[in-house]
Amino acid sequence: MNSNTGSDLVKVENLVKVFTSRDKKKDFYAVDNVSINFKYGELTTLLGPSGCGKTTTLRMLAGFEFPTSGKVIVDGKDITMQTPNKRDVGMVFQNYALFPHLTVYENVSYGLKIKKVGKAELKNRTEKILSLMQLEKMKDRTPSELSGGQQQRVAIARAIITEPKILLFDEPLSNLDAKLRQYMRMELRNLQRRLGITSVYVTHDQEEAMAISDQIVILNKGQIQQVGSPLEVYLNPVNKFVANFVGNSDILQASINKVTEKSIGLSLEGTNIQVKSILDHKFKKGDLVDCAIKPEFWSIDDEGNFLVEIIQATFLGSYMEYLAKLGEQSFTFVDYYYYENGQKEIGSKIWLRLRNDLIKVLE
Repeated sequence: MNSNTGSDLVKVENLVKVFTSRDKKKDFYAVDNVSINFKYGELTTLLGPSGCGKTTTLRMLAGFEFPTSGKVIVDGKDITMQTPNKRDVGMVFQNYALFPHLTVYENVSYGLKIKKVGKAELKNRTEKILSLMQLEKMKDRTPSELSGGQQQRVAIARAIITEPKILLFDEPLSNLDAKLRQYMRMELRNLQRRLGITSVYVTHDQEEAMAISDQIVILNKGQIQQVGSPLEVYLNPVNKFVANFVGNSDILQASINKVTEKSIGLSLEGTNIQVKSILDHKFKKGDLVDCAIKPEFWSIDDEGNFLVEIIQATFLGSYMEYLAKLGEQSFTFVDYYYYENGQKEIGSKIWLRLRNDLIKVLE
């Protein structure tokens, strides 16, 4: 474990990237005043929809784009305007960017060759990395003779062989099929942990972000919405955008009927429930509030306190997914015990229980 673990290796301060439109009438803020700290040895994911600024931020870390304003600081040194070859950074691209005419061995060793590493050391380090990535038997093949997963391993091997301080990933799994994606993301995470390289990973896939990250940075329209651990951003979204983007949430409206220091009393379609108080927000009796509720917070229970009507039922193998109506509002819930509870018919009315302690009242 790195002795610096827990402290910041990379600091991004007030980063802004403005692109001027062709007619020069309107500036487009691709990245709008973004500040993030990246800790030694941790993997941070930049997560958000297309056009949210995550790839532009990554490219500014790599040196492929220069910011309009703001700073990129690595190990206390300002590298904002340094060219990519002067930065101690490895990058894995979405399309792998392998040299088609070179063998696997030549592709992987390319970075060391550029750095003019001696022949013996180059051979030793290349063979070590090929072994680590389980590519020894493929070393004489060209990229066209490899599967997508194998090409991706070559791209990672090429990025880590120079032992960079920072490893950047730009949607590296998006070209793989679902099963291989799942396998490769765990391989990639295990490798990153083993090597202890500070990594920044870009994806629009929230499940991928949840599975591999120490820290998730959620971006929308060039601005940070929330920063936290996967569990934090999943269970404690700060706004509607995060609630809807990270895992599926239904936003149900409730009215406040009681406020104490520790809890808030809510009326949700006529049923009274208590949720945790938000200390830094002043709610008062009578306020209408939005509540973020995940599908798994509900469970079928004959002694539950919410009577709902099933309006849609979908069998998804390991669970049933239902769309239900509660008063004038509809929401989704899942049942992992359908083989005990039975599959519910559309139009049937059932009782549900809600995990009040997990409901997030949005500010």
